[in-house]
Order: sequence, then structure tokens, then C-alpha cells
Amino acid sequence: MDKFVTLYTLAVTIGIYLWSVHLSKKYSSPLTNPVFLSTLLIIFILVLSHIPYAEYQGTKEVLTFFLGPATVGIAVPLYQQRKVLYQNLIPSFAGILVGSVVCMLTTILTLKGLHLSSEVVRSMSVKTITTPIAMEVAGIIHGDKVLAAIFVVLTGMLGAMTGPSIMNRMKIYHPLSRGLALGTQAHGIGTARAASEGELQVAIAGVAMGVNGIFVSILVPSIVVWMIN
Repeated sequence: MDKFVTLYTLAVTIGIYLWSVHLSKKYSSPLTNPVFLSTLLIIFILVLSHIPYAEYQGTKEVLTFFLGPATVGIAVPLYQQRKVLYQNLIPSFAGILVGSVVCMLTTILTLKGLHLSSEVVRSMSVKTITTPIAMEVAGIIHGDKVLAAIFVVLTGMLGAMTGPSIMNRMKIYHPLSRGLALGTQAHGIGTARAASEGELQVAIAGVAMGVNGIFVSILVPSIVVWMIN
């Protein structure tokens, strides 16, 4: 029975995601973002099929296994675009650093202005880095790891959904700038969105995601302690 459920949910997950990708190409809209749309549809079908999340673990493990090779695969366009990165090394790293600091400061100040609890502020301060790193950093700064993971996923999803259209409205079309923005502010989900724009965008987004994770991991403990205490 467990194997049948795993095969069924795996087929549903892959099928819905591929359909969502097709739909997003046909109808370009934040609401047709493949990650956002497929997440909603998969949850709906699981509820309709009376399949609890615990029984979805088999499919999650299969997909997680392929996450490693997919992440390593980002190194291919990065290698092919290495000359562009070398030529723009200083402005790229400066942009990532500024993006990291500004996002942390605005997040903390906004949440403090709303008088939310210290735990929520600490947990949300790591929302722009990828989930595994965010959960570890959240533990170090006494935040809630589960809350941190939720905020990370929501941030990535919203960034991938709205980031490209916001940049279009602001007339930001340079592939380097778009890749930096998506990778810095929307981590893995933003990098996946950058892949649909071009090879240079996904290469730069991959670098931004990794470097931003390092910056935030180093800076956020000091900044959070200073601003909250």
C-alpha cells in the first residue's frame, strides 16, 4: 500500500508540475508560477484523496534525492558564464551584500514596528536564505526552526512570482541584475525561476543564492542581537 501511495503521489506531483510549467509559458502571470500553482493543486488533490502528509514522505524522499544533482547542475551554466561573472565580480558581490543587509534591516524594523514577538522576528530575519541554512541559523539566534522554514518557502515563492514583473515595471532587463535579484531575495525557488529566463540569469542566481547564504549566516546573529536587545 505504501509503495502504491508513493507511486501515485509521485506521478501526481510530477504531472501537475509539468502541467503548471506548460501553463505558465502559455499564460504569463504571477498566479501561474509553477511552484505556487503546483503546490496548491498537489495539496488539493492530496486532501481530496484523503492522503495525509505522513504518507507523502516517500515521494518527498525521492524528490529530495534528486535535489542534490539538480543543485550541482547549476554549476554547468555557471562554468559556461564564468567570464561574465569575473568581469562583474566586485559589483555582483557588492549588490548581494547590500541586498542581504537591506532585507534583514527592513524585515526586522517592520516586524518590530508591528510589535510582533521576538521569536517571530528572529525566525523571519533569515527568510532570504535557503531552508537548511535558515533552520540552522534560526536555532543559533533562538528563533523557531519551523517558522523559519515556512517564511523561507513563502519568501521564495512570492519572490519568484512577483520578482520578474516588478523588475519589468522598473525597466530592469539586464540578465546579470535579474539573476542577482532572484538569487539573493528568493534563493532556490528564485534560482529555478531564473532558469526560465536564460543561462546567464540562472548562473548568477546560483552564485547569489550561495553567497547570500554565507553573508546572512555571518551577519544576522549580530544584527538581530543588536536590534532586538
